Order: sequence, then structure tokens, then C-alpha cells
Amino acid sequence: MEKKTLWTRNYILVTTASTLGAAGAIAGGFALSFLVFDETQSTLASALIVAIQLIPYVILPLFVAPLMDRLPRKLFLVLGDVINGVLYAGMGVWLIFFPFSYVGYLGLSLLLACLGSIDELAYTSIYPDLIPNGFEQKGYAVSAMLYPILKVIMMPLGAILLDTLGVSLLLIAQGVLSLLAALTESFIQTERKPIRLERYGLREWTGDIKEAAAYLKNERGLLRIYGYMALTNGVANGYAPIMVAFFRTMPGLTATMYALFSVAEFLGRTVGSAVQYRVKIPPKKKFGVIFSIYQIYETMDMILLWLPYPLMLINRALCGFLGNNSAILRNAAVQRYLPEHLRARVNAFDGMLYTAAGSILVLAVGALGEWLDYRLCVTICGAFAMLACWILIWGGRKQIRPIFEQVADGQDTPDQAES
Repeated sequence: MEKKTLWTRNYILVTTASTLGAAGAIAGGFALSFLVFDETQSTLASALIVAIQLIPYVILPLFVAPLMDRLPRKLFLVLGDVINGVLYAGMGVWLIFFPFSYVGYLGLSLLLACLGSIDELAYTSIYPDLIPNGFEQKGYAVSAMLYPILKVIMMPLGAILLDTLGVSLLLIAQGVLSLLAALTESFIQTERKPIRLERYGLREWTGDIKEAAAYLKNERGLLRIYGYMALTNGVANGYAPIMVAFFRTMPGLTATMYALFSVAEFLGRTVGSAVQYRVKIPPKKKFGVIFSIYQIYETMDMILLWLPYPLMLINRALCGFLGNNSAILRNAAVQRYLPEHLRARVNAFDGMLYTAAGSILVLAVGALGEWLDYRLCVTICGAFAMLACWILIWGGRKQIRPIFEQVADGQDTPDQAES
């Protein structure tokens, strides 16, 4: 009997393409963040770039997702990386011969963000099709481990390349990596239903949106998961300015000490991904594991700023470990649960909800920090997320359990699967 494995041809290709694209994006993004500030000497100008990049993630998926559920998703993945590569390489060439234009870069950032939102949706929707049945947990463990490792490698490397090569050549290199990612993705082989675009207009698009809305209306478990994740991620994103203010104003704490949080979280996330790759959790136990992780995670947030600094680092490492474990289990279960022909549309709704809730809650948490002690602010936010967990996750356990307890067709028993 042939031994089954996660590392099929398709999975190797998508992982290689993800590595190439992410490595270039991390180094290029690092260089561009310095370029904008160096040229404008304005934090507001830098913030405006970040803000404008959020717009496509709220709006564009709604319009693209119906087409993505009809056409081969690989088309969006490959074409997006090709255009992305050309634009970044073109930007690098431009900066060799012409001065930096803030207005021009603002427009280009919006275009790149549009491509990014489409590429992210295409990747999220095609990825489950490239993981062999029974290996979903391992597949998402590899995916979750990839970005943190690359970030730790590429951030310092990007700083070195920025000083030695300059922004222009670094952007050209990013463009080349995106084109290599597109070339790699072009060899992926997926089975998709025939194209259904003989007559596709506003009526068909509206029908596709209504179909996805009707599906979600009857899927209370999914809606509760999406709602909780939007709230807890939005609150967590709102912590960032609070943390910066706390480390700036609390005697004995420094910006460097705050930066070490990232190292602690990276270590925790890496170990978490490794555990999920090696340990197979029985479907019947997954909901209990997920709910327990959420409880511990929110508790860690509530007590974070009341701890001595060494325990803060342990806190963040534990949260990185728990966060990656829950994300891997959730993504593997939810993406397997979604009907293949609706996956892009439902993922689009999920992404739009995350972005919208995140934008609102970041402002709300920031405003709360103007009135309350920073430690109390974070504790209240953690308590709010804990309450949301009990109401949405535990309160909807009857609808949510089947999502986590499903068994994929052809799933292997532990002795059959790859060790």
C-alpha cells in the first residue's frame, strides 16, 4: 500500500510560491516604509499609505469573489503575482532614473492593495484543494509556520540589503521573486468545474451574492466563529498603540524591550506550528481544545501589563503558541467545511468582516486609552473578548462542534498517515 503524504507535487509548488512571494514582500515592505518616511519626514504621510491600503480589503472581495467561484482560482493567483512583479520591478526602475513621487506612490499603493486583496482571497480559496485529504491540520501548520520564520529572516536581511543595494534594486528583486512565484504557481494542477461565463452580468452577480448570503444565513456556527474572530482580532490590533504608549511612559521600560515581544511571539508561533504538524488531534476533541485555547488566550491578554517584564515575554510566547494552534485548527476545519463552489464568496465575507471590525475597534481601543490607565484599558478589552467568546463560541457550541468534528473523506488513521 502506497504511503500517503502531505508533500504532493501541488503542495510543494504552492509552498514554494508562497515562500518566494512572502520573502520579497517582507523585504520590499520594509524598504518602502523607510523610503516613504525618508522622503516625506511625516508620520501622517506614512499612516495615510497604511490606511488607503485597507480600502480594497473591505470593498473589492465582494465584487471579485463570485467570479473566483466560477473561474479557475489559479488564474487569479498567477495573474496577480505577474502584475505585482511587474509593478514592483517598474517602481524600482523608476526610482533609478526619476525622483520619488508621494502622490504617485499613493496611487500605486492603492493598486497594489487591490492586487493583494485578490491574491489573498485566491490563495485562501485554492489552498484547501491542494492539501491531500486527511492532512489538513499538517498543511495549515506548515502555512502558519512559514510567514513568521521568513519575517525573522527577511527583516534583518532587508535592512542589510537596503543599506548595500538601495531601495531601487531591492524593489526590482522583489518584482523578480513575484514573477518566480507566478511561474511556480503556473505548474499547479487543480480540477475545477467548467467555466460558466457565457452570460454574466449584474443579474448573475447579484444571484451569486444572494446564494452565498442564503448559505451563511443557515450556517449559524460559521457566523459565530467569524463574529468572534473579527471581534477578538480587532481588539488585539487595537492593543498596538496602547502597548507603544505604555512602554514609552512606564519607567524602566524601553522600545527595545517592546520589540522583544515580537521575538517571543515568533518563538511561540514556531513551536505551535511544529506541534500541530506532529500531533494529530482527534476530531471529537477539537472543539474542546479550541475553546480552552480561547479562554487562556484572553486571560493572558487581561493580565499582560500587570506582570513583571520577564513574565510579559513568557506571556507573549504562550499567546504565540496558543494563537497558532487555534488558527491552524480553525482554518483547517472551516475551509474543509465550506462548499467548494462557495468558498471564495464566503471567504470574501469573512475578510471584509475582519477588516471592517478591525478598523472600528482599533479606533475604539485607542479612544479608550485616552481616558483610562493603559493597563486597565487592556484588561477591559481582554474581558470584552472573553465575554464574546462565551456568548458566541460556547453559546453556539451545538452549531460549531460539527465544523470542528467533521472527518475528511479518505482521512487516514494515525498508523497509515505520514509520521
